[in-house]
Amino acid sequence: MGFSVSLSHIIMVIASVVLASSFSAYALYTGSAVQSEVMQQVSDAKWRMSLQLEIVYATVDKSTSPWHFVVYVKNVGWTPLSDYTYLDVYVGEYGEAVLYSYNQSAGVGSGSFNVTDANDNGVWEPRETAEIRAYPTSNPEGVMFEAKVVPSKGIGSSHLFPPPP
Repeated sequence: MGFSVSLSHIIMVIASVVLASSFSAYALYTGSAVQSEVMQQVSDAKWRMSLQLEIVYATVDKSTSPWHFVVYVKNVGWTPLSDYTYLDVYVGEYGEAVLYSYNQSAGVGSGSFNVTDANDNGVWEPRETAEIRAYPTSNPEGVMFEAKVVPSKGIGSSHLFPPPP
């Protein structure tokens, strides 16, 4: 009887160790999967924060017919921007700004915008100011205008400005 009790205890100890090891392995696997997901989200958030645009000045250029908007925007982040198709530019009367789409050859009355970076190499580098020209289809009217520039991933900026006298 002593031998069978000892054998039962040995079997139960081995089963307990196997069960504890299985649980521990599963817990480590789940923990590493959660850690990997969190690290990916932190990396994505860090990348989004690395692209940050700030409007420094905006005005209405009355030298064309119809008039158009000129917005100067500085890249204050640390990521360069070269694909402007995913850049949202809203400009217009306060409370009624219009979304303009990117067109490299945008011109007067086209309803789109173009971007010219400071050194005109097609890459909007960090600490570089770019000129955005948004061309409405008709003369902008209003006593106060707003401009908003938002990259697809990153932090944008908005700015209120009066028309020139």
